[in-house]
Amino acid sequence: MEFESVAPVVPVLDLDAAMERYQLLGFGVRAYTGGARYAFVERGGVSLHLNEWAEHDPGRTGAVVYLYVSDADALHAAWAAAGVPGRLTRPQDTEYGLREFAYVDPDGTLHRVGSPVPQRSASSVAGRSTQSAT
Repeated sequence: MEFESVAPVVPVLDLDAAMERYQLLGFGVRAYTGGARYAFVERGGVSLHLNEWAEHDPGRTGAVVYLYVSDADALHAAWAAAGVPGRLTRPQDTEYGLREFAYVDPDGTLHRVGSPVPQRSASSVAGRSTQSAT
């Protein structure tokens, strides 16, 4: 038996606003057609479920998801251009080899996003060490 996928369920206060926000972030969005206020968002191999929850308090019951992408800088630029509400941090290299940024949406969900740190050419690394020595 193998695990095949995961789809975190993210609480939201206003499902319609959340669906619109995820569309702006480039996700495909599909509302659940049953009675519940629920939706599915997908992009590439990533799937999240959105659950409208009246008792949700973004300061206490927010979710965290980590999204591995091929190019964190390109995605950051796209998300910044989308103009979605919330807080978006700048990408930066980490000590554990990922280029990361974060987006916190109005529902309190922290989306941490990372891609492998781009490899620097040997000449740029050598030039940097020479410059720092002067």
